[in-house]
Amino acid sequence: MRLEDKKILVTGADGFIGSHLVEHLASEGRQVKAFVLYNSLGSRGWLDSASFDGNVEFVAGDIRDPQSVLGAMQGCQVVLHLAALISIPYSYQAPDSYLDTNVRGTMNVLQAARDLQVEKVVHTSTSEVYGTARFVPITEEHPLQGQSPYSASKIAADQMATAYFSSFGVPVAIMRPFNTYGPRQSARAVIPTVISQIAAGARVLRLGALHPTRDFNFVGDTVRAFVATAQADAAVGEVINIGGNFEISIGDTARLIAEVMGVKVSVELDAGRLRPQSSEVERLWADNAKARRLLGWEPEFGGREGLRRGLERTVAWFREEGNLRFYRPAEYSV
Repeated sequence: MRLEDKKILVTGADGFIGSHLVEHLASEGRQVKAFVLYNSLGSRGWLDSASFDGNVEFVAGDIRDPQSVLGAMQGCQVVLHLAALISIPYSYQAPDSYLDTNVRGTMNVLQAARDLQVEKVVHTSTSEVYGTARFVPITEEHPLQGQSPYSASKIAADQMATAYFSSFGVPVAIMRPFNTYGPRQSARAVIPTVISQIAAGARVLRLGALHPTRDFNFVGDTVRAFVATAQADAAVGEVINIGGNFEISIGDTARLIAEVMGVKVSVELDAGRLRPQSSEVERLWADNAKARRLLGWEPEFGGREGLRRGLERTVAWFREEGNLRFYRPAEYSV
């Protein structure tokens, strides 16, 4: 599918990845409709801090409301569905809200796409659906394990997407990114947590578990994967991992960040940041062979060297005047 003559709806456009995706699509001259969460302040989230020229139509609504979603999707041929609640710690506190947003919200998108005969839906999954790896690297055939209310809600949303493809022929592709990082990411994630603490002057970092491993994607690579998935006809009906085929521990990631920022740090365990024992995902490492084969995608920021380059870009953003004000480094954000 060529995107040049298509109007593209991006749900969750006001979020971390969504704002970068809208920025990229607009820079490529695509027609973009950015669906943002309605609020009385008229804030467009991170899109208020993004930079782009024209080609973007903004619509405020709520992914949980079917009429809101249907109205936003009018006139669009492609839907990139990113809207979701994603904080794992908050999912322990408010699990019901994850059902409403992640499961029912996804169903609203799928049903509207069915009603309007949309040409392509890209649904955003997460590596968290795999839980702790039973084998590595993790292929798309790995069992799904709901180790948190968040991951369980995303498993349900993924299955809803599969059901709408199988039952109604909705042309949906499921893109499963591993841990994305980069400028504008919430401090609930470990990389901005470490960077913001160091940038604020801390040399003793307060972190949770250091031993789990992750496969990190720089946000630019994740954005390119969305575009590649939207374009690839072979992606319809498929689940596709997006990852670097590289794992690194949280502890080693923190040390690499400190090295990039030119400081020496130590780590103090903050028990409040630990997940319940059986909920912690101990190991994530993506097999990205399917993405290479079906999408022609591979990470530009792969391996340890690529991670370092991505961290350098992320650190540079945090060091730009005014950006650190969006964060509260001394507090734990769930």
